Amino acid sequence: MRVIAKRALREFWESSSRYRDAKGPLEAWHSECQKAKWKTPQELKGQYRSASILRNNRVVFNIAGNKYRLVVSVDYGRQAVFVKFVGTHAQYNEIDAEFYNAY
Repeated sequence: MRVIAKRALREFWESSSRYRDAKGPLEAWHSECQKAKWKTPQELKGQYRSASILRNNRVVFNIAGNKYRLVVSVDYGRQAVFVKFVGTHAQYNEIDAEFYNAY
């Protein structure tokens, strides 16, 4: 899968010293995602059991033991993952993950 855009992940962990602990888990997710070749939401869920599959091809990943949330849009046909939101659990609770587009 192509991840668009890693920049959004980097901007998050660099945005505050409070989020620096997200760097390792986000980089690990990015690396795993790049190697993946999911064709269906079920295949993705098979790799990430704690991921939440939403409408509009959205997926929510728990990052760093659920301290952070990552929302992406997945285009299985084009093998692309688009980062839509990365933030704390509290910040995630303030958005509508099925439609939110921060990036």
